[in-house]
Amino acid sequence: MAVPEINEQEFEREVLRSELPVLIDFTATWCGPCKTVAPEVDAIARELEGKAKVVKVDIDRSKRIATTLRIQAVPTFMVFHRGRPVAAEQGVLNRKQLRELLDPFLPRAEGAIRAAELAQLIREGQVVPVDTRETPAYGRAHIPGAVHIPIEEIEGRLAELHMLAGAPVLYCRSGDKSKDVAAKLAEEGVPVAFLEGGFLSWEAEALPIQRPD
Repeated sequence: MAVPEINEQEFEREVLRSELPVLIDFTATWCGPCKTVAPEVDAIARELEGKAKVVKVDIDRSKRIATTLRIQAVPTFMVFHRGRPVAAEQGVLNRKQLRELLDPFLPRAEGAIRAAELAQLIREGQVVPVDTRETPAYGRAHIPGAVHIPIEEIEGRLAELHMLAGAPVLYCRSGDKSKDVAAKLAEEGVPVAFLEGGFLSWEAEALPIQRPD
């Protein structure tokens, strides 16, 4: 999926009026680092399709935009949310760094908790992580303090969930299965939080992991 380049005439429609957050890649044809970062920009556009918009602006073809937004060098990345600039970073960024720029402004599913937020809530004693993966995976490594209830047993053990020392937060490997279960329980009037991105997001943040001795 090629990231579209927009011009000055399209800027208002594509960026200022966008309902989704917009990541703008300010670039130029003569810019070597811009070519280096292009695959990372393409990757984040694919990853966040439907959640965010990613566009390119050539500073030579759209000088008025570049001047208005004080773009001093390329590549520069800027996030627009609800019609205004909310974050910016200059230089060659990787996909993770681009995601971090956008993350605070992405739409979130009901009950979604990010890894850093979960870590803070665990420290405060407000929640108990619930590992829904298979027993061997839980045995190899899990979030500290997590209890283990396999995903297929969650709905039959709701009373046990709500007798934990804190509010339960479900997690699986990548977040998709626990998200689905949380959505189903919410429809039944039993809202339960889940870890966005699952155990993989916890690992990606380099947060503590409990392993057997």
